[in-house]
Amino acid sequence: MKNIALLSLLLGLITQSLIGQTIPSKEWQIKTALMAVPADYKEGAKVYGYDASGKFVTLREGTNDYIALAHDSKKEKFSTAAYHKELDPFMARGRALRAQGKDGKEIFDIREEEVKSGKLKMPDKTTLCIFSGKVNPETLEIENPYVRYVFYIPFATGESTGLPTTPTPPGHAWIMNPGTHRAHIMITPPKS
Repeated sequence: MKNIALLSLLLGLITQSLIGQTIPSKEWQIKTALMAVPADYKEGAKVYGYDASGKFVTLREGTNDYIALAHDSKKEKFSTAAYHKELDPFMARGRALRAQGKDGKEIFDIREEEVKSGKLKMPDKTTLCIFSGKVNPETLEIENPYVRYVFYIPFATGESTGLPTTPTPPGHAWIMNPGTHRAHIMITPPKS
């Protein structure tokens, strides 16, 4: 009997740890996801997030060209993102591959091959905004907000853009993943 009680307690703790963070309310997810969206597009942006079971769902339909992603509560660091709708097939493919258990390198390689073959559409230029910060556990407000901008220009190189290909000081531009489908200009503003 004692072993059954201990086993039940252990299973309860394991279940609780697997469930992890509670999923924030739909309203909070929408509010914080929109922090990544440029001001001109906030009102009509589509928002993806998570339902009470943790399933990735559409939280709000959109009426403009922007899509926002709510924070994934399974991840420790708070981060939301927003991008132009033309990037959605690329992003959706990454999510699908991750759901299949693929790691970052596998996802990169698969999408590289699919973009090169034309199977996966990648816009010739588009943006991604990433909003990060720390969630105040008492107020649920985002403290120390931080925005990073990414400008995708597939297959661009340092030579074709005139940009360095190694990280530069905050506030300066550089090209990451040069020569690949994921070539993008990174601009990281200084933290205040």
